[in-house]
Amino acid sequence: MKAVRTPGGLSLRVDPRAALVCALLAVAGLAAAVVLIGTGDFPMSFGDVVSTLYGNGTAAQEFIVRDLRLPRALVAVLVGASLALSGAVFQSLSRNPLGSPDVIGFGHGSTVGALTVIVLFGGDTLAVSAGAVLGGLLTGVLVYALAWKRGVQGFRLVLVGIGVAAVLVAVIHFLITKANLVDATRATLWMTGSLDGRDWAQVGPLALMCAVLVPVVLAHGRHLRMLEMGDDSAYALGVPVERTRIVLMTCGVLFIAVATAAAGPIAFVALSAPQLARRVTRSPGPNLVAAALMGAALLLVADLVATSAFPDRQLPVGVVTGVLGGCYLLWLLVTERRAGRI
Repeated sequence: MKAVRTPGGLSLRVDPRAALVCALLAVAGLAAAVVLIGTGDFPMSFGDVVSTLYGNGTAAQEFIVRDLRLPRALVAVLVGASLALSGAVFQSLSRNPLGSPDVIGFGHGSTVGALTVIVLFGGDTLAVSAGAVLGGLLTGVLVYALAWKRGVQGFRLVLVGIGVAAVLVAVIHFLITKANLVDATRATLWMTGSLDGRDWAQVGPLALMCAVLVPVVLAHGRHLRMLEMGDDSAYALGVPVERTRIVLMTCGVLFIAVATAAAGPIAFVALSAPQLARRVTRSPGPNLVAAALMGAALLLVADLVATSAFPDRQLPVGVVTGVLGGCYLLWLLVTERRAGRI
């Protein structure tokens, strides 16, 4: 750690390695976004994309970049960062690398909410998004209530979350069997997780959510780091444990719910991005900024693979993250077992 003093007299502690990793992740994410924008039926070079973003492209290039492809890239950035921040929050609160929102039920709750709107009410895109957010919030309240016993312990949160997730998976299958062919097809496609067809209508709510919640989470970053040492230690250091936990859990649930509403349940980004960020920075604590940048970069690269892996078709990005995340989960389980933690 190095102390940095600003001209206004504010002193900050900066980890040089973490700062370098964040800068490299930001550059990698920007490069992946530019390449992704230039990929498609109308390919564009890296230079043409940059020139068009600065307003120097042709009318056709302006339309393709600004109206069709830039919103998709921005949704990928915002969704990836939101999923990663949600994962970092819940992994720190549970003190468990497997305490990811897509493992402990919050993602499943958003999926149930969206499928209920699709199957039972035939709702439009806006209604499906609202159902996903409401489902995630209700699941968060349920898990917190069931895990409460003179406070919420990490292992209890994970166990209750896994149990709730199992019940919600059954509800998902039930809703699919109740749907007609058209709604079942629509629901299955949505459940895969995809960035196809995303436009400025999805960018606005995601950007607003991030503008509100990211500062709240970052402001609680120090308390979150202390909570990783246990409730008793956090109490001794003056942390309002339950209030901090409720605020952070609410933010984490909203991150996963709004991200799921925008792009469907994209698997494993919330699980893998915070752990990868922690490993490359080699810094203790939640590493919130690095995790957000890692999540954004991962989803951009995954979408690039999904759009270019097969020349004759595009894969949903959830398929790519599922394959990569499954491999990462196996590696994580083997690592934790060899370390004697599971």
